[in-house]
Amino acid sequence: MERWKWLIPGMRVKRWLFLVFVGVALIAVGIALLLNTGLLGQVEAGLMNLLQGISPTWDWLSGLLLVLLGIFSLGVGMRGLIHSITGALVPGGDKGLAESVYRRRGLAKGPKIVVVGGGTGLSTMLRGLKTYSENITAVVTVADDGGSSGRIRDELGILPPGDVRNTLVSLADTEPLMERLFQYRFSWGEGLHGHSFGNLFIAAMTDITGDFEEAIREMSKVLAVRGRVLPATLETVRLRARYRDGEEVVGESRIPQEGRGIARISLEPEDASALPEALEAVREADIVILGPGSLYTSVIPNLLVHPIPQALADSEALKVYVCNVMTQPGETEEMTASGHVQALLDHASGHPIVDCCLVNDQRISKEQAETYAQQGAYAIEPDAENLRSLGLRVETAPLLDAQDLVRHDPDKLARAIMDIMESTTGMQWWHRAGGSGEGT
Repeated sequence: MERWKWLIPGMRVKRWLFLVFVGVALIAVGIALLLNTGLLGQVEAGLMNLLQGISPTWDWLSGLLLVLLGIFSLGVGMRGLIHSITGALVPGGDKGLAESVYRRRGLAKGPKIVVVGGGTGLSTMLRGLKTYSENITAVVTVADDGGSSGRIRDELGILPPGDVRNTLVSLADTEPLMERLFQYRFSWGEGLHGHSFGNLFIAAMTDITGDFEEAIREMSKVLAVRGRVLPATLETVRLRARYRDGEEVVGESRIPQEGRGIARISLEPEDASALPEALEAVREADIVILGPGSLYTSVIPNLLVHPIPQALADSEALKVYVCNVMTQPGETEEMTASGHVQALLDHASGHPIVDCCLVNDQRISKEQAETYAQQGAYAIEPDAENLRSLGLRVETAPLLDAQDLVRHDPDKLARAIMDIMESTTGMQWWHRAGGSGEGT
């Protein structure tokens, strides 16, 4: 039987189990001496007679010494037993177990966070947010039709896995090597070149389980994901863009075209329905975050899925839009922060889906500005007055990563979002360390 496996040589628990048994026996005998009872029958009587023969007038002292000795033996045995087991199961032993329990219990009490978007911007934010809560639901666009995702979509007939894969990896609590594996992209091999291993894994899991959503759940287990990742819809959809000159184009990968302003984005089919779990998450959320990410090809596509805008409007959650740091050539050229928000509102059919806008106020370096200008990208103007005229609360903070690339820093961004939530709700959330939320 399973229970007897503890006694197999090499388990390193028998000695500690013996000490625990001895400790319990000594405590029982000691209590029996102190209370002068006969709980242990003939064995106890013999021990009591022996002790009384040695010191007939010190029964209570003998009992007390036995209790103390039993407690010591029990304590040493339990400590050794726990240390032996945790040393085998948890890296870092007792300290690793304590840290793991502390972190997981704390994260389980964190705020209910829903993020809506896609792309690298979303992944960056999630890396910071997962240190405050594991009650995170990422609602991710599935309109990608380029690269590895597009090939898998066209050849295998499943939803494009790219944005889902990036989101899963960003929420994963796993070894760096495992993350590198799922992000690995083949640079060789006929048919494999350009494919991401993570995309192929999701495709294989979808075929095994027969369901894309179930494949995501199984991959979440493999990567020990903190939270859950949901596609905005399970229907096969494509993006259609209409430019300001009236011309239209179909396909997410074909939409960004420099020098042409996007007037409107739509879905094909237009009546694509949202995943019920995504709508439920929005209704129950403490905070809903839109962006950051490509405005027209990552964030807005989620708002075109029925009835996500209505669910956002009805939700009592604080709704925050995290504005991008730089304009994106072919999508948001010359657009200010308020221009981004106005585009969101226009595509949400007038529903009030944003309460607050978080904008970076940290200046980029001259060298960075020159490098990005060569690509047609510029720092987004945080036009606070125009944002307020839209009825929004405006929050600014230094949010940049200290690297050559101009992008959000995961920790700074997550901390700024938590500060906004704390100031709005009056709830104080533990800072990092696996932060749990406790009201003060």
